[in-house]
Amino acid sequence: MIHTFEKGTNPAAPTLLLLHGTGGSEQQLLPVGRMISPESSLLSVRGNILENGMPRFFKRLAEGIFDVEDLIFRTKELNQFLDQTAEQYQFDRSNVVAVGYSNGANIAGSMLFHYDMALNGAILFHPMVPLRGIELPNLSGKPVFIGAGSNDPICAPQETEDLQELLLGAGADVSVHWEHFGHQLTQSEIEAAKVWFQQQGK
Repeated sequence: MIHTFEKGTNPAAPTLLLLHGTGGSEQQLLPVGRMISPESSLLSVRGNILENGMPRFFKRLAEGIFDVEDLIFRTKELNQFLDQTAEQYQFDRSNVVAVGYSNGANIAGSMLFHYDMALNGAILFHPMVPLRGIELPNLSGKPVFIGAGSNDPICAPQETEDLQELLLGAGADVSVHWEHFGHQLTQSEIEAAKVWFQQQGK
């Protein structure tokens, strides 16, 4: 997978896995990652799917309707990619926190839904429920931050509430931050994620 890796200054800090939104690139969330955790290594990945020339992490059949088969395949692919890059760049595979926006948040959510050890936590900006009707792994104590828009036209508030409920049901420690700026990723949302992230280190 096309990616960029920036080595952090603190080996004990989590490596941040940065996952862009539709049409983004491996450059999109680098400033966000650096803002959230200045000392962390950053692994920023470009999605392997193109939709009308725009990179994505998995296929969709229509707006808000995921190609479930491809989502499952791409989730596994990304998990294996993490295994490989942890060896390549010598970061702690057990201490990876995903930071995803929109499509990137959805595949990060799918990793939580499928693998109990894939991530040590996640910051999900405007995610949807990746899959319904499956049994989630044990996510006991796994910290998850969800940034949501009360007027998000792509990700309805009910979607956020459903995702929160599913993650809580699997034992995750979920915090939801609500704003009123539609689907956009705002500075105040990033700041809230930064404060939350710092609190996890206490």
